[in-house]
Amino acid sequence: MLTVNAYGATSATEPLAPLTVERRDLGPHDVLIDIKFAGICHSDIHTARGEWGATNYPVVPGHEIAGVVAEVGSEVTKHAVGDRVGVGCMVDSCRECENCLKGEEQYCLKGNIGTYNAVGKDGQPTQGGYSTHVVVTEDFVLRIPEGLELDVAAPLLCAGVTLFSPLNHWGAGPGKRVAIIGLGGLGHMGVKIAHAMGAEVTVLSQSLKKQEDGLRLGADHYYATSDPDVFTDLAGSFDLIVNTVSATIDLDAYLGLLAVNGTLVEVGAPEKPMTVAAFSLIPNRRSLAGSMIGGIAETQQMLDFCAEHGLGAEIEVIAADKINEAYDRVVASDVRYRFVVDTSTLG
Repeated sequence: MLTVNAYGATSATEPLAPLTVERRDLGPHDVLIDIKFAGICHSDIHTARGEWGATNYPVVPGHEIAGVVAEVGSEVTKHAVGDRVGVGCMVDSCRECENCLKGEEQYCLKGNIGTYNAVGKDGQPTQGGYSTHVVVTEDFVLRIPEGLELDVAAPLLCAGVTLFSPLNHWGAGPGKRVAIIGLGGLGHMGVKIAHAMGAEVTVLSQSLKKQEDGLRLGADHYYATSDPDVFTDLAGSFDLIVNTVSATIDLDAYLGLLAVNGTLVEVGAPEKPMTVAAFSLIPNRRSLAGSMIGGIAETQQMLDFCAEHGLGAEIEVIAADKINEAYDRVVASDVRYRFVVDTSTLG
């Protein structure tokens, strides 16, 4: 076992603090990664603070991991020492069910194994990227192309693929009118990716305070949803709407913005259920859908796409001792647009 420095939560009410965790010995198909950067996702905060049900403490969050291969197992063929690599929201799956065999490990019928707050096949709890090293089976390690710096690549392993997957699945591209609800850690990547795919991109935000950013990142249009006229003026305007916010919204109002055969996709996760009227869907054959991250193959496709188009996350790099402050700022929407932990500050 390898003992590594980390930063984690020991309870739902205590701030995160330095600690150590054990990494398993390298198996024949395992990769030891020297972590350089770890993005902060709102999911990390929900888990650390016990807001999403049972958290197994102590927990080390972080599922936006970018680093360099330090060692490989005897039978590893996909990665070599010195490779630039990443790890996202999952570190394994059953690999046998229908969904896994289709390359959609994120929808593993037996449940994929999360990068943290899960139990690995070795029976030990998984711990995430706010640490100096991690051991992951080679099939769940991604290649980070040379065109991407590791710090801006880290958030792509969750935020990037969470937006790439629905945009890819529902065919965002030339001739498609795409709206992104919210310009935050997820939404800003949605704007960048949809623009690079060739779609006409609109941001729907509560106010216009981030309008300049939205247009700079690739949006063609930017509207404040606090203006009730927006829902009248834009009725029937979009082929695809991706909702990135985790707050409760008026789904009926947003569904009214869809054209015939349009789809509204939920990627944010509000705490409370949202209702929808049948006649918000029926008249124009509209659809309400959900999406999470991509599978391993699609995540690699996303990284290659982002490298090809020069797309990285907009980030603020912090030291590990600023994680608690960063958590509070994320909750207050005071970041543009993703915090990234420099793991060299873990000691």
